[in-house]
This record gives sequence, C-alpha cells and structure tokens, in this order.
Amino acid sequence: MTIKQSAWTGMVSVDDTALAVTDTGGTGRPLVYLNGAYADQSHWRRVIADLGGDYRHITYDERARGKSKRSSDYSFEACIRDLDAVLKARGVDRSPILVGWSYGGVLGWHWADRNPGRVAGLVTVDAFPVGLTGEAGAERIRKLFRRMRLFFPIAARLGLAARMSADQHAEVNIELNEIAAASVPLLERLTCPVRFVLATGDSLGSQEGEMEQGRAVLDPVLARNPNVKVSAKVASNHSKILRNDSPAVAQAVRELAATRGHTVG
Repeated sequence: MTIKQSAWTGMVSVDDTALAVTDTGGTGRPLVYLNGAYADQSHWRRVIADLGGDYRHITYDERARGKSKRSSDYSFEACIRDLDAVLKARGVDRSPILVGWSYGGVLGWHWADRNPGRVAGLVTVDAFPVGLTGEAGAERIRKLFRRMRLFFPIAARLGLAARMSADQHAEVNIELNEIAAASVPLLERLTCPVRFVLATGDSLGSQEGEMEQGRAVLDPVLARNPNVKVSAKVASNHSKILRNDSPAVAQAVRELAATRGHTVG
C-alpha cells in the first residue's frame, strides 16, 4: 500500500544547525533538489511548476542560506550529512531522483556514489568535473570573493549568497573546485542513470570560454559510462539556467523517471 505524504514545511535539525525544508507531499516519485553553492530553494520554482503534481518535490536551504540557521561547519561533508538528515526526516525510503544545480550537482554525484542502490538517478544542471585548483586557483577565488564582499548582504536577501563572510564564501568555493576536479573517476563508475543539462555561457568570475572548456571534460565520461548522458545543452549561462531554461531541466527529469531506475552495466 502506498502511503500518501502530506505537504509539509518546517525545520530539520542536524549537527549544530537547522535546515528549512519544504515537501509538497503526494505519492509521486520523490525529487530532491540540491541548490547551488550559495543559493536557496526558491530557484527551483519554475522547474517544480513545469513538472507539476505528478512528483513529490522536496527542497531545502543549506546552512546559512535562505531560512536555514548558521553553523560552525560549511564543508562539503556537512552538506552530505544535511542531505542524509533531510531524507531521513521526510521518510524518503524509496529511491529519489536527485536534481542538483552547480554545487548541488557535485553533491548528488558523491551522495549517489556513497549510497549505491538508494537513488533512482541524478539530473545534473551545469556542473562538471573540473575546477580551479592549487594555490594559484585558491588565491584567484579568494580575491574574487573579497572584491564582492559588500554585495553579499543584498545578494543573500535575493537567494544568491549565504550569510557568511567573504572568506567563508571563498573556502566553500575552493573546496568545491578541488572536489569537482577529482570527480572524473567517480562519474565513470556511477551505476545509476545520470542526465546532464548544460549551459553554454560563462558565469560570474570565469574568464571568457573557461566554462565551455570545463564542460568538455565530460566527453570522455560520456564515452566510458553509458549510464551518463547529456539530455540538453541550452543557451543560458551558468547563473541563469534555472530561470531561463527550466523546461529543459524538467524534461531531463521526465526522461530519467521514464527509465524507472534502469541502469546499464
């Protein structure tokens, strides 16, 4: 018997913080949305509207983003624990589809790799296994975020920044770049279906053409792992893809859901 889940909005406690979570309920396949590094859950509204009531939509704000509380730990490992906590709190005990944008895409790869058999598949929105690494890359990131420091309080109210210092923003980004750049072997061994929706333009802080060079790193992954496919490549840049091309993201979810969790290999 399928138990119908009621719609719910509230806080989920984890470690020293609490996360703002929204669950539309229903009996459809759970879709769990994983935000960009400093974004809140509001960015998924268009995708959710496109997909409608056939799915159960679960969104949440990471630590110090949106309505979630601050923490002493903003690491990637903390984000893994947060996803575990949200799934447990909402009773998601059958395979969800993880839909991740940017940082959230990388988070989805790593959670799926650590939890084989627990996820129906991944939809990754403009995340790819490349990044600025080493001390030169870290220093470039730190300089960028220090220049932007006066913008953060305004951006946080728009769901585009965290309630963190410039240095904390930078350290999140530095760690992400290192993890993403080392993720090619992980993507090549994933056994769940993965669908990419890729932008074409650059993003804030990237140099001209740099993002497209990064997306090209996916080509050997696509050749070696038949579970990984590109569903669409759209005209938007990295920052605007959810706003301008939500139908392409929604279609990738539908395509993946139609596989019913079937994998190759």
